[in-house]
Amino acid sequence: MASLTVFNESGSEVGTYEIDTEQIANRVNKQLLHDAVVMYQANLRQGSHNTRTRGEVSGTTKKMYRQKGTGNARAGSRRSPVRVGGGVAKTVKPRDYSYRLNKKALRLATRMAVRSRIDDGELVVIDKLGFDSPSTKQMAGVLKALGLEGTTTLVATAEQDAGIYKSGRNIAGVVVHPVRELNALSVLKPKRVLITRDALDKIKDGSFSANVHEDVAE
Repeated sequence: MASLTVFNESGSEVGTYEIDTEQIANRVNKQLLHDAVVMYQANLRQGSHNTRTRGEVSGTTKKMYRQKGTGNARAGSRRSPVRVGGGVAKTVKPRDYSYRLNKKALRLATRMAVRSRIDDGELVVIDKLGFDSPSTKQMAGVLKALGLEGTTTLVATAEQDAGIYKSGRNIAGVVVHPVRELNALSVLKPKRVLITRDALDKIKDGSFSANVHEDVAE
């Protein structure tokens, strides 16, 4: 059982939040977390790298000089890999790096990631978070009051909130996601997680469905 301090937008303590981390995940499997994070990172790769072979670079295929009588080593095309401006011997070509893991494993990995944040004291609970209109200044003020200024932070909300999203999107290192869009990479990548009480309620009672889309960024 973990007891988390609950703060308000001014950074003052307003209560505590009791949560049994074993209800979220019965243990933290580092290998599963590693596999999930690597999968998400691999699926983010564009795979658009490309180098040209000797057949793809520009230049004549004419023999540079005659075979014998010049005193030089014999040479053929100017597009040979051993010459400046020539092709590449072992090229890399566009490819798809994406692959999939079991959906059940990905859901479990997300829960393990949340538990690991709680166990390591890297999760900050805020009583409520909301703005009358999008305000980057207000969001920055909240982060500063909670000691999260200049720290990469995931802001997790119970539902999609356009006001919070727009308020945080221009702050470097801050990402905003509703709990249904969380995955192991998005939870583990930032140094801290700022979560609303309502969002933590959803995780606690198991009513949220962890994101299992293999192409989700972070």
